[in-house]
Amino acid sequence: MKLDILNALDSKKILKELNASHSKELAASRLVELKLPNKKSEKYRYFDIEPLIQKDWNFTKKEPIQVKTGKSIVIKNGIVEQLSNLEGVEVEMKEFNDIDSQHFDSLYYLSHLLCEKAIIIRVKDETKLNIEHIVTENNCLISYRIVILSDANTHTQIYETYSGDAKDTLLLTGYDIFISRDSTLKFIKNQTINNNSYTPISTNRYKVDSNATFKLGTFDFIKDNGLNIFRVELKESANFDASHLLYANGKVKGGTISEIIHEGKSSNSNQISKNILDNNARGIFDALIRVQNSAKWTKADQNSKSVLLHSGAYMASKPQLEIYIDDLEASHGSTTGQLDEAQLFYLQSRGINKVDAKKMLIIAFANEVISNIDDEYIKNVVHTHFESAYYGKSNLECLETCHSCEDMVLEEN
Repeated sequence: MKLDILNALDSKKILKELNASHSKELAASRLVELKLPNKKSEKYRYFDIEPLIQKDWNFTKKEPIQVKTGKSIVIKNGIVEQLSNLEGVEVEMKEFNDIDSQHFDSLYYLSHLLCEKAIIIRVKDETKLNIEHIVTENNCLISYRIVILSDANTHTQIYETYSGDAKDTLLLTGYDIFISRDSTLKFIKNQTINNNSYTPISTNRYKVDSNATFKLGTFDFIKDNGLNIFRVELKESANFDASHLLYANGKVKGGTISEIIHEGKSSNSNQISKNILDNNARGIFDALIRVQNSAKWTKADQNSKSVLLHSGAYMASKPQLEIYIDDLEASHGSTTGQLDEAQLFYLQSRGINKVDAKKMLIIAFANEVISNIDDEYIKNVVHTHFESAYYGKSNLECLETCHSCEDMVLEEN
């Protein structure tokens, strides 16, 4: 099916065309209002969305399988294949309709319409959870939704990874995350996309209740197109800390599109994006902070920093503030440029060749974001993946395969 035919239908016909439940009427109505994006859509003007919307897609068949228990939640081609047996976590598949009625992205609503049942994860106690996505089916559209519900006074860490060799596949997925009052969620996404791979578009909704904290880290190392989209709502005294690291190499386009909405008093947000672009890559950072008139004493900071390693690389950086109140602290900024020649000269004057000097500066630039990861093991795995994506190898490669030498490797570095 070509997705763009949905633009010509009303909500009832969209439900019929997609075989969606009538309980998804809100998603269909919002899709009618927003329309599917094209090359003229503001949020997608730097991303090649139109070929994906106009392509005639096959859909994956989600047949039930025998679920195994293990250390992670494994989702293969949109189907839960393995469940974590950690205490304090409940996982079920069921219809979910508590969607965001104000989301700016039409693909958020499309993914809900395509998803008959969501993967619902309820966190009832302090835990660490791994979610692994595996994509292997070629030439199809894979769509599924994950819902995370954290109970009050819980403290959770989620580590998300992607793998698979699918080609010409659109992975349209995302999260609806609800963080209850006085809770903390640390979410780390680690994604490497190789050449001629699937195209992931993750469109998310985050709701952070009073006195809750959400710490988000996205680490995308791409040689094919990919996009991360989210909208977050902050209630009174809620905290949101987002760090994004993008390394893009080749004729690819990818990055982050976001809206941070301050709704409650004394809510805080801090968003930093660091982008490293090589060989005609295009990076995207289109980010809005909106402070509503109900959000007195808000603190909001937003910053984008980009390094271009090739004359054909391009960064589309658009940090934005939309403020409806006076009593707040807010700032935003954006810088884009090449590596500092003075720093390169200094390193070369100390006997370091130019290639290694560039590597040192790039790794130092990336580490400013990677160092925000609290978990030491995950921090070193992300560092390994970045180094491997950037120049093909890492001094910490054995961390993922050999635990006996972990202490020695860390001491040497």
